[in-house]
Amino acid sequence: MEEQEDKRGFKVQDRRRFSETGEAREIEETSSSIEAPAQAAPKVETTRPEEPRREPPRGSSRPTAAPPAISFSSFLLGLSTQALMYMGEIPAAPGEPPHADLAAAQQMIDVLAMLKQKTAGNLDSGEAAMLENALFDLRMRYVDLVKKGVPPAAGSGQ
Repeated sequence: MEEQEDKRGFKVQDRRRFSETGEAREIEETSSSIEAPAQAAPKVETTRPEEPRREPPRGSSRPTAAPPAISFSSFLLGLSTQALMYMGEIPAAPGEPPHADLAAAQQMIDVLAMLKQKTAGNLDSGEAAMLENALFDLRMRYVDLVKKGVPPAAGSGQ
């Protein structure tokens, strides 16, 4: 068994200062343990080339696929979804109850209205219709919430 360890080029050595019982132990410094990292491990031939490793995004525990290409329609959908979240129509995160923040919802509606004004004449018919329909729907939902008496910042602690 020791012969196989020598062929690998490294040796595992317990260098802890204390034993399992908690008693201090002396650490032996040997030249073989210092030289071990410098020795090259034998190269193992593989029949297929290795694929390059992709690093997951920081904070991610699982690999993710590349995000889809952004389009104006997906951008509008994202802003509309945020407005619906602020109106309390959908929860902010799975498992959480939805809560309304009408001031933030109004701001998202204003952002969409600004986009409509600034992109006038530059959108294709589908994008223009999507923006117009999203604004109409969000404004009607907002008015319904105000009529029901939902406070402007319910759930924000104000």
